[in-house]
Amino acid sequence: MEKQEDTGKRLIDEEQDDFDAIIVGSGYGGSVASFRLAMAGIKVCLVEKGRQWESHDFATDSLEIMSTVRMENRNLGFSFGPKDALFQVYEHDDSLAAVACGLGGGSLVNAGVMLPTPVRARRNPKWPKEWERDWDICEASAAAMLRVQSVPVRFPVAKVMGGIANGEIEDGSQDMKLSINFDLEEPPSNPMKPQQMGSCLACGNCLAGCPYNAKNSTDKNYILSAIQAGCIVKTQCEVKCVVKNPYVSSQDVKTSGKSRRWFVYLNEVDYITADFVILSAGVFGTTQILFQSQMRGLNLSDALGCGFSCNGNTVAFLAGSPAPLNSYGLVRKKILETPFQLRPGPAISSSYTSSLGFTIQNAVLPTAYPYLLFKGITTYGWPTGYWFFHGIIDKLKHFAGFKSSQAMVLNAMGYDEGDGKIMFEKSTNKICFSPPRDPLLPRKVEAFQKLTKKLGGILFLSRYRSTSVHLLGGCNASSDPSQGVCNSVGQVFDPKAAAGVHPGLYVCDGSLIPCSVGVNPCLTIAAVAEHVSRHLVKDVIEYKNKKGIEDVAKTVDKNLKSTQRSMVVIKETMKGYIGGMPCTAYLKMKMNSQNLQGFDYTNSVMEDSHSLLRGKVGGCVVFTAIDKDTLHVIDGDVDLCQVDSRTPYTQYMCYRILLAASSGLRYILEGKKIMNPFLFALYAWRETTTLHVTFKNVSGNGLWDEVTNLTGELKISVTELLKSLMTLEGNRRINFTRLLTQSVLRTYILQIPRRGHNDCNLPDSYHKHYPSSSVHEIKAEDGRIICCRQWKFGQTPRRLKGEKQLNPVLLLNGYSIESYWLPTEPNDLVRTLLEEGHETWLLQSRLHPLNPADNFTIEDIGRYDIPAAIGKILELHGHNIKVHIVAHCVGGLAIHIALMGGHISATHIASLSCTNSSMFFKLNALATFKMWLPLVSVSMAILGKNNILPLLETSETSFRHHLLRCIARSIPRYERCTCNECEVLSGVFGNVFWHQNISRTMHHWIYRENTTRLPMAGFPHLRKICNSGFIVDSHGNNSYLIHPERMKLSTLYISGGRSLLVTPETSFLANKYMKMHQPGFRHERVVVDGFGHSDLLIGEEADKKVFPHILSHIRLAEQGKNGVISSGEKYSKESLTWEDDFYSASRGFGSSWYSQRIVVLPMLLWVVIMLISLFL
Repeated sequence: MEKQEDTGKRLIDEEQDDFDAIIVGSGYGGSVASFRLAMAGIKVCLVEKGRQWESHDFATDSLEIMSTVRMENRNLGFSFGPKDALFQVYEHDDSLAAVACGLGGGSLVNAGVMLPTPVRARRNPKWPKEWERDWDICEASAAAMLRVQSVPVRFPVAKVMGGIANGEIEDGSQDMKLSINFDLEEPPSNPMKPQQMGSCLACGNCLAGCPYNAKNSTDKNYILSAIQAGCIVKTQCEVKCVVKNPYVSSQDVKTSGKSRRWFVYLNEVDYITADFVILSAGVFGTTQILFQSQMRGLNLSDALGCGFSCNGNTVAFLAGSPAPLNSYGLVRKKILETPFQLRPGPAISSSYTSSLGFTIQNAVLPTAYPYLLFKGITTYGWPTGYWFFHGIIDKLKHFAGFKSSQAMVLNAMGYDEGDGKIMFEKSTNKICFSPPRDPLLPRKVEAFQKLTKKLGGILFLSRYRSTSVHLLGGCNASSDPSQGVCNSVGQVFDPKAAAGVHPGLYVCDGSLIPCSVGVNPCLTIAAVAEHVSRHLVKDVIEYKNKKGIEDVAKTVDKNLKSTQRSMVVIKETMKGYIGGMPCTAYLKMKMNSQNLQGFDYTNSVMEDSHSLLRGKVGGCVVFTAIDKDTLHVIDGDVDLCQVDSRTPYTQYMCYRILLAASSGLRYILEGKKIMNPFLFALYAWRETTTLHVTFKNVSGNGLWDEVTNLTGELKISVTELLKSLMTLEGNRRINFTRLLTQSVLRTYILQIPRRGHNDCNLPDSYHKHYPSSSVHEIKAEDGRIICCRQWKFGQTPRRLKGEKQLNPVLLLNGYSIESYWLPTEPNDLVRTLLEEGHETWLLQSRLHPLNPADNFTIEDIGRYDIPAAIGKILELHGHNIKVHIVAHCVGGLAIHIALMGGHISATHIASLSCTNSSMFFKLNALATFKMWLPLVSVSMAILGKNNILPLLETSETSFRHHLLRCIARSIPRYERCTCNECEVLSGVFGNVFWHQNISRTMHHWIYRENTTRLPMAGFPHLRKICNSGFIVDSHGNNSYLIHPERMKLSTLYISGGRSLLVTPETSFLANKYMKMHQPGFRHERVVVDGFGHSDLLIGEEADKKVFPHILSHIRLAEQGKNGVISSGEKYSKESLTWEDDFYSASRGFGSSWYSQRIVVLPMLLWVVIMLISLFL
């Protein structure tokens, strides 16, 4: 006895997470399947919604039993009682259904009647013919395991019924077989002591759960044997749905942590995985799981929920009879006083079958059942009269100690039409049902009335049209997917798959049975489970042998353990627009608390992200523009303090969510909250409540093929944020709040970097042979020596075919920073152009760090340097050749000065591509304010005659240089960096790229090997251009925009969609200008989302997202398609005047009207602080 208790406790509490099969539900179907799989040596887990019930846990009075009941009233729309209550009662319209919930399912509280399946049921056209092949064997096997026994004594109620039933019910009584132990006749001396198996005391309390451990419920045979064979049982785990593994196809087998074929969700967040899932949660439970799985994309038959049968159940209560029925259950004191043969006996000890097609059984009412429910509250009396007061009077007599009148329960079972339906309400995520038609109902009521006349008393009939405890169908077995949900061996149909079924997904319970049985269906369900288990065991073994995974490494992701280690649960509701369409996300996050021991919360501000700030995400997303149904989260991760070494001062809150639609489509929603310590936490609220999201839909074959890519923002309101904080759950919520607060304070107030740009080794591509080049020293017209680096494309397939030689490309850098010749990047623009077949030239002008000048203007580059470089190219290739120009930033300003100033002719230019520059130059709020301040004049005064600023910290510098670098480092910028050289350059210009867009090696190369000196002489002229918003001469005069006739060429203007310095308005105005003044040429404009300034050319993704636009523009020019266009295709000047920029409310930093105004005050505050510090 104690051995059983210890084994059960050990196995139920044991933590294992490696299963070949998961069985959901522990009734007759689930217990049979778990036993057969475990005996075959298969790693199996049995998951049960309810708890484990010992004999002493069952209620013995009316007050106790009320705590074990849950009522789902669909009429009034409310529920009460614990979710894992032993009795689950469903009321819908005029129907009532009751099921059991606990380890052992309905076997815990039923009468244990084991009658063989009638021939009439087995001859029903809906009955699968395949079941008949081994039906008798399966039925006998189930009866043996359930230890079916005959009733040894004719108890009083059986004698009374036997005397009258033969005259009223034609066919007479049946031999009763019960799964109850009748081996002993005396009660145990201590009924509270756990017993391996007790003996029936004939107390009549079976329907409330046997308090003396005498019932052969499945937890004492099938499940106990399964546990002993290695089955793991997890109680109080409700399964929400099952979803196909989104990371591998059903035919793939890998040994990774997510290699199993099925995810079994225990709630919105946590899941366990297995190759085989067997649903045995009962008619309502299994059907609800499949409906919720269907909402997450599982293809199922349209017959789901159809064919529901109540087994022809009709229940009545006979009270006030003078006959010696003895059908009230006995308390322990009465048991000891009453001889065994005079006791009520088991709940049902006699059964009578009518030739009309139904069976009537009498039942004993347990002491725990509230009698008044059966005497007028849920019933009405016959014959009519003062029947309502009978129950009250009888209860008063009982309390007063007088002998109560005799009573018993009458239960009729027959053959209904089996046309009931179980439905799923998406709004409430609950099931409702419509019972089948019962043509025998009048005859059963008539039989009850005849028995009442014989016995005397009052007949109480149910107020409900249908009152059932024997539910069948809903997932009917059939050979046709249009008529059923499963085949004869329980495999779930997949109407859209070639195989016809979902591999590894089974149903094994009463929901398979497609028609009424006409008698107690317990043995029938067990026999069906035996039949299904035979095929199931064979299928599992064949699958394992075929794939060779006898000893698979852990296959269940850490989610099950997360269920127990999740210390904080937070709910978050965000609303916004994605792709311009409304979207709402209802998320539930479980933050995992791992490795808590030894963690110092007081010093956590100096540590990296703690595990309590990371977790799993569940919930749903409402995005009706994409799918009319709710999109459910089937996998998701969140990190509320993610760190990127490239942006050490920035904190990211990252979300990655996999969504499933009922149509079978799957989507990925990725988002980030980007938190930067800019201007004294000026944007803290907006950044911490705004999620920048990307929404993609992917194929359903396990491959992450992106089809759609929408972007947008989701925001959490003040109200929703307060709700989230107030509804925090878990015993670590205080620590979670502390950690999150500390991380936010560290980001915005303390501004302590988490990691940094440490020195890193350059990649192999840097040490490998870079395409050889030659350097040409060129003397400009003003006598200044500049350099041009030339890469020849060599023998390419284009040359071998004798095709026309492509025109060369001239690259123009921005201010000092190299943007094209990048030894650390395997796919820089130089390499890309060479692979395309273009000879490539790179101008190293007078502002280049390799040969910087002490005194120059931007106008000098356009007037002298660019004409000299183009002249050199024409000298080598002839004057008939044209040159493609690719220019960035200041290089773009210079080429427009050269063209519009008449220093070079557009006839020598094949095409012009500019990134973040044009004849216009529009800055964001911060850069505009800096240019408005006299910082340039102050800087030039500090430098004196030496206008070249060394950037390297190791350089020998003067006090002037050191002072200017200190001032530059103190100037606010959007992203800070731990690299001093980067801080200085960002202070001078502003951030020139988003750090997350470039590699660490690129960052190292720029500041430690390339941009080591910064010529400052060009800044006064650059400031005039910035303040004007367009190119002007060195005196500030508009000498260039007045000559649009000199721009007879095709153009491409590219802007970064997330601007840092130059806003997308720059390219918009330029494109509009060219279309209005040169409508005969092709003009294009592109805004690349996610890029800032220089990262358009030096970013890791530049070769994929930016270079294709440049190459396409150049190719069109080479093909002659990018030149003059027909008059019918010319741009309408009238439409151009209406045109507005889609990116005017730019998603970059500091470019909205709000930013323009809100930046001014903090910047003025900074100026005041700097002035005070200088004077002090």
